[in-house]
Amino acid sequence: MNEVARTLTNEDFVRAAKTLNVEVAAIRAVAEVEARSGFLPDGRPTILYEAHVFHAETKGAHVHARDRRGVKLSSSKWDNALYGSEAGQHHRYEDARQLDADAANKACSWGTFQILGQNYKVCGFGSSQEFVDAMWTGGARAHLDVFVKFIQANKLDMALRKKDWKAFARGYNGPAYAKNAYDQKMANAYARWKAKG
Repeated sequence: MNEVARTLTNEDFVRAAKTLNVEVAAIRAVAEVEARSGFLPDGRPTILYEAHVFHAETKGAHVHARDRRGVKLSSSKWDNALYGSEAGQHHRYEDARQLDADAANKACSWGTFQILGQNYKVCGFGSSQEFVDAMWTGGARAHLDVFVKFIQANKLDMALRKKDWKAFARGYNGPAYAKNAYDQKMANAYARWKAKG
């Protein structure tokens, strides 16, 4: 995958804004706050393995399973101590895939916009593996397309049109959004992108 495929262009943001019927500055603001580098230096998509999601997807069947570092792969509750390094996320994912590939796919947040694999259906895919394949091979545009579909499915486009950053942040990040001031960060980013024209 080349470098161009790993980055979004202005045309990509314009296309996403048209699809959602929102201002480009609004999409840019969300991307500035919510997006991360969608790819590791070696070209693999950035992921975050969520042990509590794997636990839920497997109904606790692998509660005693450990990854190659000896860290729990399944947890009945969210635990920040289970994450490890960014590059190490793929090791955790691969170890979980050995136990249940579908659950492992669903238990990771994927790519530039960190969309959880559990959302594969609302993002337009027939299986979690199709979703994961797009994250691996589709480049940054595929990541953006998944983000757009996620927004549409969760009816967050209306909040973007109104610039209701609290409603958007609540819908995108969950009820703890205020703890990280995501709404204020997006409002500030929007103001900057709007001023740039």
